[in-house]
Amino acid sequence: MILADFRPSPNFDERPAGATVDVIVIHNISLPPGEFGGPHIEELFQNRLHPGAHPYFAGIAALKVSAHFLIRRDGEVIQFVDTDQRAWHAGVSSWNGRERVNDFSIGIEMEGTDDRPFEDAQYAALNALLAKLRERYGPVPLTGHSQIAPGRKTDPGPSFDWGRLG
Repeated sequence: MILADFRPSPNFDERPAGATVDVIVIHNISLPPGEFGGPHIEELFQNRLHPGAHPYFAGIAALKVSAHFLIRRDGEVIQFVDTDQRAWHAGVSSWNGRERVNDFSIGIEMEGTDDRPFEDAQYAALNALLAKLRERYGPVPLTGHSQIAPGRKTDPGPSFDWGRLG
């Protein structure tokens, strides 16, 4: 199911037979860390991030990661993986006693950091996207990356206002 400007990532595969979307995971990302805008998130998800473009990139350029969606600071929504496919966003994770959260989740990256407020346009875009996803998949619960990978991940962080989601 394609819901936004589609810029395909090679980092996906089939969900396991019989898997359904049972949770939506909210993340945050900025590349380089703390900087917004630019092509680097898209480059990372499409395996085009140049390790020499910034010192931080040398340690992450070889990662094979993706998310279903990215919501930019201005509210632009970019889709990298079809929602019926498994994106590689959760890593080692568990939710409600189930391992391998990528198998049964949709990953949404918010361009941001743990410690800076997100933009009104991002919350508006996220709520619109969640409404479309719920039309397709029903009343799917939301969680943060920090909840499915505690001790390993902190996003979307304390600056993310869960109360603004519909």
